[in-house]
Order: sequence, then C-alpha cells, then structure tokens
Amino acid sequence: MGRAVSCREPVLRARYSTIIYVHIVYLGEKQHDDPEFVTESHHRMLWSLLGSKEEAHGSMVHSFRHGFSGFAAKLTESQAKKIADLPEVVHVIPDRFYKPATTRTWDYLGLSPTNPKNLLNQTNMGEQMIIGIIDSGVWPESEVFNDNEIGPVPSHWKGGCESGEDFNSSHCNKKLIGAKYFINAFLATHESFNSSESLDFISPRGYNGHGTHVATIAGGSYVPNTSYKGLAGGTVRGGAPRARIAVYKTCWYLDLDIAACSSADILKAMDEAIHDGVDVLSLSLGFEPLYPETDVRDGIATGAFHAVLKGITVVCAAGNAGPAAQTVGNTAPWILTVAATTLDRSFVTPMTLGNNKVILGQAIYTGTEVGFTSLVYPENPGNSNESFSGTCERLLINSNRTMAGKVVLCFTESPYSISVTRAAHYVKRAGGLGVIIAGQPGNVLRPCLDDFPCVAVDYELGTYILFYIRSNGSPVVKIQPSRTLIGQPVGTKVASFSSRGPNPISAAILKPDIAAPGVSILAATTTNTTFNDRGFIFLSGTSMATPTISGIVALLKALHPDWSPAAIRSAIVTTAWRTDPFGEQIFAEGSPRKPADPFDYGGGLVNPEKATKPGLVYDLGLEDYVLYMCSVGYNETSISQLVGKGTVCSYPKPSVLDFNLPSITIPNLKEEVTLTRTLTNVGPLESVYRVAVEPPLGTQVTVTPETLVFNSTTKRVSFKVSVSTTHKINTGYYFGSLTWSDSLHNVTIPLSVRTQLLPYYYDEN
Repeated sequence: MGRAVSCREPVLRARYSTIIYVHIVYLGEKQHDDPEFVTESHHRMLWSLLGSKEEAHGSMVHSFRHGFSGFAAKLTESQAKKIADLPEVVHVIPDRFYKPATTRTWDYLGLSPTNPKNLLNQTNMGEQMIIGIIDSGVWPESEVFNDNEIGPVPSHWKGGCESGEDFNSSHCNKKLIGAKYFINAFLATHESFNSSESLDFISPRGYNGHGTHVATIAGGSYVPNTSYKGLAGGTVRGGAPRARIAVYKTCWYLDLDIAACSSADILKAMDEAIHDGVDVLSLSLGFEPLYPETDVRDGIATGAFHAVLKGITVVCAAGNAGPAAQTVGNTAPWILTVAATTLDRSFVTPMTLGNNKVILGQAIYTGTEVGFTSLVYPENPGNSNESFSGTCERLLINSNRTMAGKVVLCFTESPYSISVTRAAHYVKRAGGLGVIIAGQPGNVLRPCLDDFPCVAVDYELGTYILFYIRSNGSPVVKIQPSRTLIGQPVGTKVASFSSRGPNPISAAILKPDIAAPGVSILAATTTNTTFNDRGFIFLSGTSMATPTISGIVALLKALHPDWSPAAIRSAIVTTAWRTDPFGEQIFAEGSPRKPADPFDYGGGLVNPEKATKPGLVYDLGLEDYVLYMCSVGYNETSISQLVGKGTVCSYPKPSVLDFNLPSITIPNLKEEVTLTRTLTNVGPLESVYRVAVEPPLGTQVTVTPETLVFNSTTKRVSFKVSVSTTHKINTGYYFGSLTWSDSLHNVTIPLSVRTQLLPYYYDEN
C-alpha cells in the first residue's frame, strides 16, 4: 500500500511556487446541447486564464457537459479567484471528499412476488428501469448480476462499460448494463496513491464490496438458497429484481477500510449518468452538512438538482452519525433522504451461566458451541500490582493470564462495532475463548474475525452477568451458536447510528424523508473479503437503507412513468407506516430509547404497496424550487445560472414554509403563521377528501377549507394551514400530523413545531 494521506493533501508545483488544489468551477445549466462544444468552451476559459492550450489541457480534470456545465481543474488559489470573478461563473471551490456512509427486507415490507396483483408483478419487477449506483464499484461475477429471463436492454440506455484493471465489456450483460469509473480528481489530490500497490482496482471493479452490496439491495437478481453460514437463509434479491444496474465508481480505498470519494469525481459521474439515461440515482455516500444546497461544495446536491429537473429521482443516505440531533446529511429538498431501521429479525445467541440462567445476547456467531468455560471480568482484586481494565477498548492492558482460556466480560460506551472488533481481537490474542460486550442498546452486528465468539448485550444484562461473576467463586458460561428469530416479538426500531434531524441547514425542510431497513442486511459482496459466505455478507448502515428505497422508486416509476421525482417522494412519505407492519410502535434507539418521531424517520417506515396508490401527491416543479431558493436568500444571479434562465425573486421574499413538501416544519413559531400547500389528484377523478389533524402539543392548527373536491376539471387544489402556540416559554419540537382522507386513501404528512418566543440570535440593525 502507498502512504496514507489526508483528503486535502496539496499537490506542490515548483514552477508556481505555491499550492495547487483541484477546484470545481460550476457554470450552472449548460448553454449548448453539443457536449463537445461545451467541453471546448471549458478549455477556452482555462486557456485564457493559464496562457496556453497545453497548460489548459494539463490542468483540466473533468468537464461536466451533459446534465449541467462546469469543470474540475488543478488551480492555485489566485487562479481560482480570478476565474471566480468571471460573470459566467456561479462558484469556484476546492474539491472535497465524501465517504461511503436482502433475504428478509422485502417480505417484511410486504413486497413479495407471491401476490399476482402487487407492485412487483404489475411492473414486471422493474425490467425497463435503470438504477444508477454511485459508489465503490462492482464485483461482476456475483450471482446477483445474472441476467436469466431478462429481456433486451431498454432502448433509452446510452451508456456502456469501460475497460480497466481486471474488467472489460464482457463483464457486463443484460443485468449489469453499465460500468464506469472516475478517478482523475482523486489522483490529482492523492498523488502518493500507488495503484500498483493498492488493493483497489483501477477500473469499475470494486475491491471492498460496498458498491456490490448496495447494488444487490436496489436491483439484484434472484439468488435462491442464500445465507450467511446458515443464518438468515432464503432468497436474496433486490427491490426491483429485473431492473438494470449501471455502476459509477467514484470511491477509492486508501487502505483496507478507508475510502475517499471526490466531489468532483461524483459530479462527473452524475453528469454521465444523466446522459446515459438512468431512471434512479442511488448514492450511499455522505458527509457533514456544512454548506447550502446550491453550493457546489455539496457536490451531490448540485448534481442532484440537475438530475431531478430531468426527471431522475436521487436517493441518498441520511448518514451514520446518530443518534445525536442535527446530524442528518444530504439535506437538499430535491433529494430523497433515507434513515435506517431494523427488521423484524434478530440473531439471538443463548448464553447459559453456571446458575442455569440463560441470557439471550445478539451476535452473528456460526461456530461450534463453547462449553462451560471460566467467565471473568478483569478488575483488581485489591491485592495485585498488575493493571486491570474491564473497559472493552482497554482490554489490552490486562495480562494474558487474566484472559487466557476464558470468556471475558467487558463494558463499552461506544455505539460503534469497532469496539466489538477490538475487544474480540484483544481477547483472542491473549488466548481467550470468547468475549461478551455490554453497552448501549444498539443494532450494529458483524461477525468477528475467524468466527470468534463475540456477543453483545445491553448494560442491564451486562450488569446481571457482572453481579453473577462477583458473587460466584468459579463463574462459568456456555455460548451457543446464533439463531435467526423472525417476526414477533422482535420489534422495529430506528437504528442508533441513523443520523437524525432537525435539518441543520434549513430547519423548515424536514429531513430525513423516510426510513427503510438498514440493519444486518444480507447482500452480495466481493468473493475476496474475510466475512462472506458464497459471496454474501451482512452489513449495516443508512448505506443499506438507501438502495432499499431506490429499488422501490424504480418500481413506482415503472408503474407511474409520468410522476415527477417530487410526486414519487410524496407517495412514499404520505403512505408510510408510523407503526411497524404489525401495528406496534416504532422506537428510536439511543440513550435513552424513545418513541420515534419525524426527525428519526421522516414520514415513517416505507410501505411500498400503499405508495402505488397514494390518492393525492404534493408535487414540485422548477418554479417551486426557484421560489424555495428565493425564500432562503440565494442570489438571483446564481439562481438564474443554476436553472438556465433569468430569475427575479419577489419582494417581500416568499416564505419557505410555503414550499410544497409532504411535511410541515415550523422551527420558530411565535405569532400565528399561515402557510399553503397544494395537492394533485392521482387517484379517482371524482374524489372528496376531508381533513383530520393531530396537533402538536400546545399548538392550535386550523385547516381551510376542511374539504377538498376533485373532478375531471379540478386536479389541483390548495389549502391553508394556520398554526398558533399556547406555550409561554421557548420549547423543543412537538409533533403531530395532518391527514386528508376519502373512502380509499389516507394522505398523511408529519407536523413538527417549535415555539420560539425569544430567538436564539437576532440582528441588532
């Protein structure tokens, strides 16, 4: 491997005697339909700056010429400033890096092929849809990319398969129809990256397996009799099992676990995907949301804006920084942002103590039973000069004889799986036979190296085991292999790692939008990874929840090809489960665990079948997005360049509360506010809907009119919502809902309201 480098390592050039970075020069909507003409205009702009054609070509990294106009180039800070001053330039900013943020999922969500009239069969399993996956590449030999019984490639496909290291066009078929890779910006920043020493492949082939895993979930073909060493057995498939997959590799591994995904490379991939003809874009990538939505430092939001205007739904991960508030990423209002939940499945691992009490831990352990073995919690007995620690991260300080031949109990405050991995490593190296990790209730399970027994329990069970150890002269434990438990009494929870709202960029825009299963999802991976069985592995993250929604979006678009991305999002959000499929309350994991609210899961848990017939949708078009940008204070010139036509914002500026989302979020309620929403009928022509409101605690909500009437001439109807507070102090957020119902449909949106009688900040002017 080459030397590990930071994401912002500069490229030095003696000739300039200064630092050169990759910069993204964003020009907004393209002004010409000929891509060669657009690229030539980019070279001319660089030529005028750098003084020669050769310098311009040497500086150019990418030309964005299909979905929008711009380029990435290697520039000094002074050169970037000069080009930013040109009137046709919207933004110039340094490149930055993102990181990569099944058998049971589809039955759990009610999307089973056994019903001849369900969404899968109505759309021929999405056969004419193309899902674009922007991630870490693909392992084309995986069984999930078989094209058995799949028809010809859709006629609207314009893409192809690029050759590279251990990859050529023969690896593509009627299932995997596209594969490209984008590395120029990554290499321009990471000049020390040694491709000959790297484990990654300089091609669309993925080394790590993350990209293959998410592609499987979105649109993998049927693979029967699949399991992880006997756990979670069944048929693996994607949400749209006959949809076509197009892979765009933008993430590159610096070592075994650290990946870097350049925003310039991602933008180029999105530009190509728009040209190639994808119907859905799925990005299981993210970073901290530090920039406004139309700032190209958030490259995904910029590319997504142009994709959405061309009818492509863009689905992104909420992030894995939960359960803290305001950690949600991919917050642009034109992106469909996905949180992660558990399934109704657990991997129970029975542990029998010497007192015959059986503790049910959680693990993915498929080895042999560990018979009754000495059980220890490393702590100083009071008469020793040795160092002891029962903290999982500090087990290393214990002597080998403390742990050798024993099962070790430890405690951790970390919610991350790395704590389990390290604890297992320390105990195994010391000659131990297993480890029990007590911590916060969490959801991230993964097998430990060499199938070493590592079992997770919560603090309550961990404390019970500790008291047993302290009260018994010779404590022992027996650990049995894990077993798969499906259905009740296993409840659905928002995963502890899933990033939470409220939206830190624009508080009136609810994020995340929706939740989907993303915990311990079995899907395909590379066949050269440590933890896989026949090329399948369990992974957890909003990375796994995102392609679940992408597969559902592909099916909905196949069923309703005239629906806009906003209409598809509305259908998904307004029909979601706010309880689990069994009618039980959904909780949000954290410390403490609590009932889930819209900042945990948006509209709720996705309900694919209900989303096919939402009745009404909250739709959005270009004018709505322009009004949004005006309402949050974007520059008129930037908006004009972004959308490709002159824009003048009204005065007084419009209210962001009127943006026609399938949610209402009021972050600073003081005086009564009145906002507007518009509904479009996509159900029976002659329909009458009546409103029902569950107001947030301490608020009064009035809807006018209370009845909406649709017919052959009236397909869109607006209504007003007035909200006032009875609170006498500043409060946190309270939650409710607003539902329009006829005899067939319930169109529900979440209400989130915070009273702010005294603002947190104000303008002294």
